[in-house]
Amino acid sequence: MNLTEPSEIFYEYLRRIGHVVDLAAEPGTSIRALHLGAGALTLARYIEATRPGSEQYAVELERELLDFVLQKLPMPEGTTLHTHIGDARDALAELPAKVLFDVVILDIFSGPEAPAHIACREFYEEAAARLQPHGVLIINVGDEPALTLVRSQVAAMRESMPDVAAFAETGMFAGRYPGNIILVGTRGQWPPEWTTELLARGPHPATVLTGMDLDRITG
Repeated sequence: MNLTEPSEIFYEYLRRIGHVVDLAAEPGTSIRALHLGAGALTLARYIEATRPGSEQYAVELERELLDFVLQKLPMPEGTTLHTHIGDARDALAELPAKVLFDVVILDIFSGPEAPAHIACREFYEEAAARLQPHGVLIINVGDEPALTLVRSQVAAMRESMPDVAAFAETGMFAGRYPGNIILVGTRGQWPPEWTTELLARGPHPATVLTGMDLDRITG
């Protein structure tokens, strides 16, 4: 993370998420974003840098982590960031009903073992209900070469959202090594031009799977 230039993201999977966020609304316009799993607030800084004036909510299970990040790496002056300590699913339910989001980002899954109450259709239905009609649900899935978790989460998202895409380094879909695959759920049909944009933006080599192409990794 480059604090002097927060629009530059080091980790590839976070850059891919950032590129999806770029497509979620007209460039430069402010959005409302929810981060489930705040981490170092890299994506919150990215959104503030690329979409000034955005309203953001960050949920983190570990108070010590969030306090440390905000103390050592404070957000830029003028950032609107609401923080919440607690479980991601509980926090989602506790948000005011009138608050809807352009983007909901879940960055919790770091391996084939995942919290059962989050890695399920019911959670994705609850998350989808908090999206604007044009909103997107972005899930980072860290998984092993067998892609067991990825397969289960694609299936769960497909039961709760109209369309789902998977975006990753090309080799991830061949099951060659552990890594991250970004799943994106949309409230309408996946825009084909998004595939073109994401492939162009990289990081390279990149692959975007939708529809029947995505079927081949989910079985």
